[in-house]
Amino acid sequence: MALEVIGKLIEKSPTMQVSERFKKREFVLDITEEVNGNAYPNFAKLQAVQNRCELLDGFNEGDMVKVSFNIRGNKWEKDGKVNYITSLDAWRIERASVSDNQGGYQAPQQPAAPQQFQAAAPANNNFNAAPNTAAADDLPF
Repeated sequence: MALEVIGKLIEKSPTMQVSERFKKREFVLDITEEVNGNAYPNFAKLQAVQNRCELLDGFNEGDMVKVSFNIRGNKWEKDGKVNYITSLDAWRIERASVSDNQGGYQAPQQPAAPQQFQAAAPANNNFNAAPNTAAADDLPF
């Protein structure tokens, strides 16, 4: 799933060689949103991996950028404890144009009509059954 976010580049770290075969470069975007005259600070840490680490070279802190990224998740287990790690992996970074939003979530051009959520009664009280995929999630995240 490819997502996009527009924000101000506020920090970019040097490339880190994590292992012999893996390197990454982290950066932070300020994607503060304004709702009804109130500013809600929002900072997102993303990363570029492998040959995409160089994508940040052409940008300076303070630049408005548009980042295309994927969400990646891993399950990590140690000493009987399970942990889940989520990464936002950037695969394209470009300057934000004047016509782009002032930052934050990129809303679709034609928003879909809201759909009503209908809870399906569990068959034979099987609470582990798959959820009703016909119901739409209208949350912006």
